[in-house]
Amino acid sequence: MPKSLIRLRMSAHDAHYGGNLVDGAKMLQLFGDVATELLIRNDGDEGLFAGYEQVEFLAPVFAGEYIEASGEIIEAGNTSRKMRFEARKVIVPRPDLSESAADVPVEPTVVCRAVGTCVVPKAKQRKSGP
Repeated sequence: MPKSLIRLRMSAHDAHYGGNLVDGAKMLQLFGDVATELLIRNDGDEGLFAGYEQVEFLAPVFAGEYIEASGEIIEAGNTSRKMRFEARKVIVPRPDLSESAADVPVEPTVVCRAVGTCVVPKAKQRKSGP
């Protein structure tokens, strides 16, 4: 089954709360982008996100951190694609050292996990898997 991975830096624009805290919905937005890529690779169409059956927010995310979001299709029906997602902090700023210092943790911190289902109508499927 196809897999997808994106990595990006959370900006000050992404910070929604005091202390530069990023809204958890930003992780779901990243998972939506991962899902779109998975569906294009698998079916040749962006499909539609039907819903999440599980979402876990496990650690806070702050502006300046790099987040890596990944996903994979774990089940495929006629039109449905069940997916598992994970987001991890892979680079963290170190303002205590200087305004431009950052570290790459030995082990990334998992910040969010989710399972969701997308649908690609049969008429829009142009591929039959990878």
